[in-house]
Amino acid sequence: MQTELLSPDDEDTAAGRTIGAVCDMLKPEFPDLSISKLRYLEDQELVTPRRTSGGYRLYGPRDVERLRTILTLQRDEFLPLKVIREELDAMRTGAVASAKQARRIKRENLGSTDAVKTFGVEEILSMTGADRTLLKSLEQYGLVSPGDRFDDTDREVIKAAVELRAYGLEPRHLRTLKVAAEREAGLLEQVLATGLKSPNPDRRQEALDSLESLAALASHVRHLMLVQELRHVVSSLPSSQETV
Repeated sequence: MQTELLSPDDEDTAAGRTIGAVCDMLKPEFPDLSISKLRYLEDQELVTPRRTSGGYRLYGPRDVERLRTILTLQRDEFLPLKVIREELDAMRTGAVASAKQARRIKRENLGSTDAVKTFGVEEILSMTGADRTLLKSLEQYGLVSPGDRFDDTDREVIKAAVELRAYGLEPRHLRTLKVAAEREAGLLEQVLATGLKSPNPDRRQEALDSLESLAALASHVRHLMLVQELRHVVSSLPSSQETV
């Protein structure tokens, strides 16, 4: 299987990853992934990487995140590509976005007492494409677990941080999101405090189930509020006629 090799004449490669680089980046998370599958997903119009002047594919951060969503839905939800396409197209609607977030939070097993799988430093760096400087900075700002062991949630945070850094966002900027998440978690804890602290196991489990549902709804509302704010930003921009 041949990978695409960029020639020296292909400019602006820093803005994206080649198909081979994307395959290598996602393969630890999706072991069955191949370059042929990435090309097939493009043929099915599920992802459309841009092309260089030489015709080679370049995947931007949004393309990579879209691929991760597609592959996750295939692996965890066993959804056919047709249904995945419909979910992606409808992702901004309330029902689909909220349901998707609920499934994601449910998979986190908030109340599980099972041992959590962890990864060492070298392993997490290999899986995420991060470097030691970024990892140290994420720890410094309290965005991942301190120490030398990291769980699945840490892994996803690190992956997101790698993609966000391509836009110029560093861990110090993400601290704002961490503070907002702490406040949100505190609010949900207050709402369900009685049930969560109940000595009755059934009552506690009921409260945990409610916590998962509330978290999904809160996450969806947060997304909608962000959309509202971004619309304000866009509406305040000068129109094309004004700039002529």
